[in-house]
Amino acid sequence: MSHAAVTAKRQSTLRGASLPKWSPWAIAAGSIAVGAGIGLGAGLDSTIQWGLIAAVLFVLGTYVISARVEGRRQAKDRVATSLVWVCFIAAVIPLASLIWETLKRGVKVFDVYFLTHSMGVVADTEPGGGIYHAILGTLEQVGIATVIAVPVGVLTAVYLVEYGRGKLARAVTFFVDVMTGVPSIVAGLFVLSFWILILKMGYSGFAGSLALAILMMPVVVRSTEEMLKLVPNELREASLALGVPKWRTILKVVLPTSIGGITTGVMLAIARITGETAPVLLLVWGTNFINSNPFQDPQASLPLYIYQQYANSAGSGAAYDRAWAAALALIGFVMILNLAARGIARWKAPKTGR
Repeated sequence: MSHAAVTAKRQSTLRGASLPKWSPWAIAAGSIAVGAGIGLGAGLDSTIQWGLIAAVLFVLGTYVISARVEGRRQAKDRVATSLVWVCFIAAVIPLASLIWETLKRGVKVFDVYFLTHSMGVVADTEPGGGIYHAILGTLEQVGIATVIAVPVGVLTAVYLVEYGRGKLARAVTFFVDVMTGVPSIVAGLFVLSFWILILKMGYSGFAGSLALAILMMPVVVRSTEEMLKLVPNELREASLALGVPKWRTILKVVLPTSIGGITTGVMLAIARITGETAPVLLLVWGTNFINSNPFQDPQASLPLYIYQQYANSAGSGAAYDRAWAAALALIGFVMILNLAARGIARWKAPKTGR
């Protein structure tokens, strides 16, 4: 036997047997079939139960088959991979189901008329009407909250990363952590007691923006702080070594380097407060008419509109359809924000290469 043949035989022996690439798909298909059979035989009506049975069978089947063919060590690796896929699918299915259900129910009345008219002359139980007044209120309230929260949050994060030392920095970090877990209803009650009950300023979109800004600030601080920590210290040291003041180093080096991550964090914070209902219900109060002045009189918003259409529907199908359509518009608004964040992050990211 030649030397090449001996070497090839030795490599084949060391490599051992392995499952084909299509084996996970075959095991998954078999697990789904067996899971469905068990569900039907046991009289289980929920497809979720069938899916859980199939997932358990998929993990067990992967281990048993891989252990017999490839050995226990490789079987453990395949089981870990299978668990990752099962967890991923378990997280995606509810999200996909939510989006599909919203699309299916929301498209019934989602059209140009729905987006360009208000509920001013339509009762909640009657067909017709739209969400123009709610879209306008949401844009103004979220915009004002962003103008208030982003500068405060970014400057606070800059202080904590670049200057924060001693008791003051620890106190600021502690209060930011506490504010991160504050329920939205608590922020609404705080603004209600101070702005409306004590100062007698009245219900308005601006009052709701104050509560939304309180909820937005800790998210901006935390995301910006993490992005600033990722900036290499060598960039700061190189700038300082050239005689550039620290404030200018932060403004011209640190912030531009991390602007993509900061923008993404800000957009995530905006998406978080866009769907808040409790502060708006307490402070904005809601109206069926168009109010373009956020500093005076009650104002509508999309989350409040959805709640009101459901609560005041009295079993009306038209109100339910409007609620689902408004929910679809709200999801679309958040998706647009996330796409805009990614676009801005790529545009503002530092260019590399020649």
